[in-house]
Order: sequence, then C-alpha cells, then structure tokens
Amino acid sequence: MTLREQLQRREDAVLSPLACRSSKSRGRAYPEEECGVRTPFQRDTDRIVYSKAFRRLKQKTQVFLQPEGDHYRTRMTHTLEVSRIARTMARALFLNEDLTEAIALGHDLGHTPFGHAGERLLNEVMPGGFAHYTQSVRVVERLEKGGMGLNLTWEVRNGIACHTRGVPAATLEGQLVRLADHIAYINHDIEDAMRGGVIYPMDIPLDISHVLGFTQSARVNTLVTDAIQASQEKDHICQSPQMEEAMAALREFMFASVYTNPVAKGEEGKAQDMLRRLFDYFHSHPDRLPDDFQSIRLEEGIDRAVCDYIAGMTDPFAVETYKEIFIPKGWTVL
Repeated sequence: MTLREQLQRREDAVLSPLACRSSKSRGRAYPEEECGVRTPFQRDTDRIVYSKAFRRLKQKTQVFLQPEGDHYRTRMTHTLEVSRIARTMARALFLNEDLTEAIALGHDLGHTPFGHAGERLLNEVMPGGFAHYTQSVRVVERLEKGGMGLNLTWEVRNGIACHTRGVPAATLEGQLVRLADHIAYINHDIEDAMRGGVIYPMDIPLDISHVLGFTQSARVNTLVTDAIQASQEKDHICQSPQMEEAMAALREFMFASVYTNPVAKGEEGKAQDMLRRLFDYFHSHPDRLPDDFQSIRLEEGIDRAVCDYIAGMTDPFAVETYKEIFIPKGWTVL
C-alpha cells in the first residue's frame, strides 16, 4: 500500500461524512497516474504554490495601490490569511484540509494589477466582461505552464470558480473558503486602513464592535468560532443570524469609509487610465504581445490575448510597461 493510499484510508476514517474525500474526486480534465506519496488535493496545492501566477501575487494590490511601508497587505498575504482561516475551520469541522488549502491558495490567481480597480477596468473594456474568479480558473486551466494549465482536480477548480458570489461551491470545503475570504479581507482591510490613517478604531460603530469584538484578532476569532458552531453537522457552511448581520454591517461601513474613500482610492483613476491605454496599445500592436500570448491571439482573438496579458501583470510591471511605451526616454550621449 502506498503512502497516498494510507492517507486516503485515514481520510475515510477521520473525516466527517460530509467532507470531500480525495479518493472520491471527480478527477482531472486530463487523467494522470496517481502520485505514490501525495493525495490529488495535495498535488494541486503544490502545483498552485509552484506556479508563476502564485508568485506574482506578492506584487499585486490588495486595497492600497503600491503602498509605502512593509506591513500593508498584498494579494499574496491576503491569500495566505484566507488559507489559514479556512484550514482552521476545516479542521474543526473535520473537513478535508488539503482540498480547503488548495482552493484558498488558488482563489485569487486571476486577480488583476491594482486590485478591484483593475478588475473594473478590464470588465469595462473586455467584450463579454471580466471577473477575477473566472480568470483564476482560466489561469489554472489555460494560462499556466506555457498554455498547458495545471490540470487541477474538478473540486479545486469548482471551489475557485465559486469563491466570490453566485452558486455556492459543490463541496463544503469550497463554501468554507468563500466565507474565509470574506472574513479575511474585511478584517485585514480594517487594519491596513487604520495603519494608513484612513479610519480610526472609534470610527467602527459600537454596535458592531460589541458583537464582533474591538480588535482584529477578536473579530476573526468571533467570526471563525461562530461559523464552526453554526455549520456543525450541516450540509452547508453558514453563520448565525446575529453574526451574519454584524458582518454585513461591517462590510457596509468599510465600503462607505474605506473602499470609496478618496484618501485611500485617490490614485485608482490613474491606474485605470494606465491599464486602459495599455489595453488599447496592445490591441493596436498585437505583435508586441509576448510569445506566450500569440497562440491565444490566433485561437481566441486579440481581445482575449490582451486581457490575459494585462490581467497577469503585477503592479510594478504594469507601471514599467507603461513607462516604456508612453514615457519618452532622456537623451544619452554615448
């Protein structure tokens, strides 16, 4: 018996009857020989962590565009926090931690430079629209490994596709990542906004703080504990009505005070103008696209190729590309 088979037997013995077992996976788009050491979901986690798209997350905006300071979140640190929150809940509910981790680590691979400002711009200029969660699936199915994709299991791809809105994921693990994503971003965005002087502790309405707590750790602990208790032995992941209401109120406060605050978001218009000009430029000069995107251009059209290229850029790479194309260089005497 291989180590993988021993691990899968352990899953059968330990996990909740409602958990997704790796031995029962719907499989991959392209069948592969099983690994002797890792379960399919463990392999998916490794493939995501070793992907180029995952490495680029460290230089993509979470909320604040290219902030000065070592402690502001990036899309990478957000992803790691989602993974930790999700795994904590999965362990407490006896769900599959490996599947949970893979979905969490892969959920934002398709996010644009400059956060949701970049996403809104691409949604505007891309025929048929753009959403980061569908782009994340495209990254793992089409764009990684020179166009071959990562060939992840169906359950991981489903969890990534359903992590933001719409129909819930087919697995409890995927549903859990959606809630963990919301818990993570709303709380770490508060901390970043306070660090940036956009809001102050007493700005958070007291009725919310009395329910969720007065610090980031208290709020996260309250929301995680509540979700575990509310979801026990249920066929879906949920919150208690009180916590759901308090979290919705906190999100509403953040949209009013941070996500639309001109102090925090004053540069987003410039970032969108820059991405729009880049989109128009590469659309008019398709031969300037890198080789990896020429096959996409031929097979799926220039819009798709340009969108994929820009969506994959990091913040600094987008800025440097813009400078190279549009900013005149100084004269150098040799």
